[in-house]
Amino acid sequence: MNSRLKEILLNSNKLKVMVVGDLILDEYIWGNIDRISPEAPVGVLECKSENAALGGAANVANNLSSLGCKVYLVGAVGRDEKGKRLKRLLKKRGINGEGVLEDPDRPTTNKIRVIAHSQQILRIDKEDRRTANDHIKGKLIHYIEKIIPDIDGVICSDYGKGVLSRDVISFISKTARKHRKLIIADPKGSDYSKYKGVNIITPNKKEASEASGIVINSEENIKDAAKKLFDVFNGNAILITRGAEGMSLFQGNGKVTHIPTEAKEVYDVSGAGDTVISVFGMAAFAGYDLADAARLANIAAGIEVGKVGTSVVAKDEIIHYLEEGELRAGGKIVNYPELKQIVSLSKNKNKKIVFTNGCFDLLHIGHIKYLQQAKSYGDILIIGLNDDSSVRKLKGPKRPLIGQDERAHLIAALDCVDYVVLFSELTPDKMIKEIKPDILVKGGDYTKAQVVGRNFVESYGGRVEIVPVVEGMSTSNIVKNIVEKYS
Repeated sequence: MNSRLKEILLNSNKLKVMVVGDLILDEYIWGNIDRISPEAPVGVLECKSENAALGGAANVANNLSSLGCKVYLVGAVGRDEKGKRLKRLLKKRGINGEGVLEDPDRPTTNKIRVIAHSQQILRIDKEDRRTANDHIKGKLIHYIEKIIPDIDGVICSDYGKGVLSRDVISFISKTARKHRKLIIADPKGSDYSKYKGVNIITPNKKEASEASGIVINSEENIKDAAKKLFDVFNGNAILITRGAEGMSLFQGNGKVTHIPTEAKEVYDVSGAGDTVISVFGMAAFAGYDLADAARLANIAAGIEVGKVGTSVVAKDEIIHYLEEGELRAGGKIVNYPELKQIVSLSKNKNKKIVFTNGCFDLLHIGHIKYLQQAKSYGDILIIGLNDDSSVRKLKGPKRPLIGQDERAHLIAALDCVDYVVLFSELTPDKMIKEIKPDILVKGGDYTKAQVVGRNFVESYGGRVEIVPVVEGMSTSNIVKNIVEKYS
């Protein structure tokens, strides 16, 4: 599957996308809070830096640009310094801003976020939510009519700030249908009849619940909500983003696809919806399967929420994530032929290979600290694990205490370990010569001169690292303790 998703990204440079919607200038104030104000019981932020970023529909355009698409942005800013700053950012990012109009009757929508110690503590919104006047709407419609024949698809990014009124969306829908262009909308408000004529909508769970009038707290509820939304906007598909529950794609043909979240750590959800509609739209406009488009968008969103602030996810970041998935596709416990393929693929991607070996019988804190340190030397940590027969030859007929399959699964469960391969020889010399690791690691009970494979590894520029042992921690000592206490 990952190769399929990667293909979508590699073809994105060919796409031309029009983004219509509410433009926002996102500003960030970064600092630390180390004391309480004497004037009121509030923290005092010591400002360290400030920056601005494209927000709202402009962030959607920015995401698409980072994916390699040619983007035409349509919307309005105020005739003010914030609007000028937003347009400068568009130019810097290579986004076509000919469709960005200046409206003298309203300010540029501006969101100011205050962030302390990587956590958002306050947001200040400056905005005018009135619907754009007829003059501005007329000019927007004229530009949309001129551009739409030459683009591959339209994204409507509705933040409820007045650009995407019912009549503007209706015009976009009719014109897009005339030219057979796909339209995708990130909706706002509770009346989705506004989006009739749009092909796909991408609400989050809260928005879908409010628009359908159904509290979404189960798989059955979300299906009922989707059915009700289909009845209202009469489109082809609905992609509902569900936060920690991932996302669900409902298609008009009855097909439902649930996709679990890809996020590992969530620092800030700002802009996650923009990332979803950008990646999903890019794939859908290129004609790919909507379920694959949703899977790719889900991966991108998982990367985005791991960043602080409104951020774009670059094409290379998603490709890197997919390639990491390829390396792990068969699981952590591998055989010799699989290991050789993994090492070859890893080296092609300039990954640094770390190798160590052992029996790891009765896993203990000494083993864990040793493996964590070993992983710190490179990108991929491979463990050569002695099988039961070789452990008996090395440790005696009463060992191992734990069988090879259990030992392999215990080691593989550690986050710091990437791959485990069993071997039956008394030393890992053969394996070292086959995989040619960049770093060979052994415990502090060895000297460098005693490390098997040292001369071979150093002959091609690799190195040996010795990790100090945790004093008093060994399988033998654990066994001795158990015997003394329970005999």
